Parts: sequence; structure tokens; C-alpha cells
Amino acid sequence: MSDRTAAVSRETAETEIDVTLAIDGDGESEVETGIGFLDHMLESFAKHGLFDLTVRCDGDTHIDDHHTVEDVAICLGEAFAEALGDKRGISRYADRRVPLDEAVASVVVDVSGRPHYEFTGEFSQESVGEFTSVMADHFAMSLAHNAEITLHAAVVRGENAHHEVEALFKALARALDDATRLDDRRSDTPSTKGAL
Repeated sequence: MSDRTAAVSRETAETEIDVTLAIDGDGESEVETGIGFLDHMLESFAKHGLFDLTVRCDGDTHIDDHHTVEDVAICLGEAFAEALGDKRGISRYADRRVPLDEAVASVVVDVSGRPHYEFTGEFSQESVGEFTSVMADHFAMSLAHNAEITLHAAVVRGENAHHEVEALFKALARALDDATRLDDRRSDTPSTKGAL
């Protein structure tokens, strides 16, 4: 198996970030973003996607959570793109629905090389701790654009924003795990174009 890993760093006036990703991991993570609920979501993402993930972010959280959440997603998306390389042998498509108590989230993904994002649904509360709920949508969008994948995400139902956001992150993890998995029946790039 090829070494499907990546290390991405990003430094702006708003954030300083280092991310490492191993797609074929064990679900181990070390995460420190300065936003407790985002740390929890990234740890859950790694655990349920079986990705090994480290994230270190020093961001302007004294302003709000926007720049940290967005820039971490940008780095994680870039890490997926780098680790997947030419995408040879991957399954490419996946569709996952994940419940968490009363909440259900859905993610459909195509690791296509074409960035596109759609989201439907809403969050029942404005925030979870210091994490603004709508930033879960923005995280998924930023990841999709920078990983160059097509991603359709939805919060199907729920009454608790913690559950809704967590179900979304878990569905994203499971779908990306499925779509990036190597298919032993395939040695080529899964496209009639011959490239993704």
C-alpha cells in the first residue's frame, strides 16, 4: 500500500496551523484548536473515519471561531488532496447517514477532483459551547473545496445542535473513509477520463 499521508501548514494574520493526516490510520488523534467543541468534533472525525490526525491551531479566537474553523478545514482538505495523490484504486463514491439520538445527518461524496458543495438543513441552537453551529456547514464546505471533492451534506432532523453537528461530522468521516478506501479490484483511476 502506498503511503497516503500528508502534512500541511498555513500561517496568516488570523491563524497558524499544522495538520498531519494518515488516511490509512487507526483513528488516533491529537487535536488542539483553542475551541473545545471543534477539538471534540475533529477527534470524532478521526475515530470514525479511521484517520490518524494531528491538528495544532493558534487562532484569533478572541474575535470569534470563524477563522479557526475555516482555516483548519482548509488545511484538512488540502491534506486529503495531497494524501490521495492521483486517487488510483480508490472507491471514489460514498453515501452515509448517521444518527445521534434524535438527530440524523447525511453525507454523499464523490472524490472527483471537482470541488462542489451543497448543504440542506438547519441547527436547532445557535452555538455549542464556543462553536457557532453554522460553522459546521462552513467547515464541510471549506474542506470540500480544498480537497477538490463533490460533497452533499444535510442535517435531516434533530432538536439538539450538539447532536446535529456531531452526526454531521461522523457522517462526513464515514463517507470519506468509504470513498477513499482502496478497492483491491481496481488498479486504475476510477474515471473514464483516466484522471480525477
